[in-house]
Amino acid sequence: MSINLDQALQTYIAEARELLEEMESSLLTLENDPENSELIGAIFRAAHTIKGSAGLFGLQPIVSFTHIVEDLLDQVRNQQLGITTALIKDLLESRDHIERLVYLVAELGSAPGDDELAQDAQLRLNLARHQAASQSRLPERTASTTPDPVSKEEGHTSATSLWHISLRFGPDVLRNGMDPTSFLRYLGTMGTLCAIETLHDALPDWEHFDPETCYLGYELDVDTQADKSTLSDVFEFVRDDCRITILPPHSKIAEYIDLINELPEDNDMLGQLLVKTGALTASELALGLQTQHDDQRTENSKLGEILVAQGAVDGVVVDAALKKQNQNKENKNKEGRYVRVHADKLDELINLVGELVVASSGASLLAQRSRDSQLQEANSTIAMLVEEIRDGALHLRMVPIGDTFNRFQRVVRDVSHELNKDIALVITGGDTELDKSVVEKIGDPLMHLVRNSMDHGIESAEQRLAAGKPARGTLTLNAYHDSGSIVIEILDDGAGLNKARILQKAQERGLVAAGATLTDQEIYQLIFEAGFSTAEAVTNLSGRGVGMDVVKRNITALRGSVELDSKPGQGTRVQIRLPLTLAIIDGFLVRVSTTHYVIPLDMVIECVELTQSALDDTQGRNYINLRGEVLPFVRLQHYFDVEGARGRRENIVVVSHGGKKSGLVVDELLGEFQTVIKPLGKLFQRLQGISGSTILGGGEVALILDIPSLIQHAIDQELGQMSQYAIPRMQTQPRAN
Repeated sequence: MSINLDQALQTYIAEARELLEEMESSLLTLENDPENSELIGAIFRAAHTIKGSAGLFGLQPIVSFTHIVEDLLDQVRNQQLGITTALIKDLLESRDHIERLVYLVAELGSAPGDDELAQDAQLRLNLARHQAASQSRLPERTASTTPDPVSKEEGHTSATSLWHISLRFGPDVLRNGMDPTSFLRYLGTMGTLCAIETLHDALPDWEHFDPETCYLGYELDVDTQADKSTLSDVFEFVRDDCRITILPPHSKIAEYIDLINELPEDNDMLGQLLVKTGALTASELALGLQTQHDDQRTENSKLGEILVAQGAVDGVVVDAALKKQNQNKENKNKEGRYVRVHADKLDELINLVGELVVASSGASLLAQRSRDSQLQEANSTIAMLVEEIRDGALHLRMVPIGDTFNRFQRVVRDVSHELNKDIALVITGGDTELDKSVVEKIGDPLMHLVRNSMDHGIESAEQRLAAGKPARGTLTLNAYHDSGSIVIEILDDGAGLNKARILQKAQERGLVAAGATLTDQEIYQLIFEAGFSTAEAVTNLSGRGVGMDVVKRNITALRGSVELDSKPGQGTRVQIRLPLTLAIIDGFLVRVSTTHYVIPLDMVIECVELTQSALDDTQGRNYINLRGEVLPFVRLQHYFDVEGARGRRENIVVVSHGGKKSGLVVDELLGEFQTVIKPLGKLFQRLQGISGSTILGGGEVALILDIPSLIQHAIDQELGQMSQYAIPRMQTQPRAN
């Protein structure tokens, strides 16, 4: 059997990147919660796994550097080194360096360059300083140091590096020919008996004293390299007549926990995990199981609690074993639920499903023309199954946006330190799902918007305090579903946008005529113009006038829209609206003259007939009275300059997007239609009102309408007609003397 090392290496690269992302997220959380031992353990395990797997492939640069990081994390885990801001900074930079090494050494197969080697040496020096600082703070051990006094309690846990053995000999030990002191002498051959305390509180009065009965007990501290099982074997011959408790030193407890965490994933029970690591002997496990079986009063008593109560094992070790057991169960469940599939294969599946949708539409058309009822029924069943396959295939590409949001925790941390601002990132709606292709393309626009909010929006701590605000600014990333779209919001509680300054800059650059009157939204939209900036000076973050125009261009390319709202002194909200998928959608098919158009079904509210009486009430303007509501509309025949006569019966399709409504006048309503989105060529990408194309069942091409732009056109058209209507009326009014 041959092993495909290339495939295994690709798997390692993917897993290493996932572990590095988890490592970054845990480090950022640990900075605010330095006492969280679970986070520390997760970071250590991530570094350990990356190093161990890299060793299998001979990736020595990764192994060498990650080993240094692992040693430092081990000190943190053993509470020899405290969490500081400087330590988090160096660990984050080390994480970035490991990611760079994975890309160079593992993915490209090249050696680290001069820049990487210089960064490697600098980081090693920084990490060594932390280790040296921790060692200098450790108390010096001297030979005269006296051990902690030995407790007489059976539940004693030694605070030293010594084993503690609690012995209570049974009354029949002497009768059975055993000498208690012989066991102590034998223990002395295995190490050093540092402390012996004889317990004789069980001795009776002299009149009740039996010379053949043993009344003695011992508390021992032993310095030895033997393990727990070896120490337990010393008392093998008197085990049934004695009560024996063997407690490990603190150093051993940490070793047991490490051994438990490093055990391979299997279905071992709690007791088996403890025996494997040496924290529990087989006889102690048997005694615990027997106690659990015999105790009828506590039917639901847990083995771990019984073992701790018997003094067989420390509670911390039991907790670690339980966590390992639960982790094994979760990993087994994950292995059973998930399978890793390459993205290209998934894209190919979506394309095939799209072709299947088109073929199914063609079959439906032929079935309708044949007027064969059985064929129509069979085709209806096929169409239903195709729809389910489509929904299932598209769901495979849906991923939560929370993973994208979490990446900005690092950005907010680094940028806030660079700007000397105190900014907190709040993430909501992270479980909102959207198409993977959209997630991959939205990251860059979000980066620009987040950095702009921190640089231009949120003030410094001094300015915020002077304005009566908390010193810490808040940046919020939110996502939710709305009418078949996903809405992403970037909110800050900063000073808001300066409309006067934006308008001044726009007039200086010739974007707006002097003296022009613009609405607030029109002023805010000016910041998306190419090269526009209100910054006084160019910085590493902003001021060059590039970024916001790229944001709008990229969002528009995704068939989305971006809106901006701001309140002076309170903050700014940027709202991005995107389609859930870029592949297949449910559409509503309409006809204008001989041309077919598709409207995204999730934006359709209702359809109404456009009567002549409704038109007479409008006095030639493009709006109707829809149940007391003014509804502007667009004649698609005029908008696209479609040749042909107007239909005898016109209909209005009422559509909605982003809280705005409008009507589209069409000749015929053809019903729902599964639409496979085909992108337009470069020549037609800037067409207004068109977002894509599709193929109908008969082979004809239908255009997919860009509803947001059509709604905005209808609103602007109505506002223009109102202004033209208002001017003559003002001119005919008599002047007041």
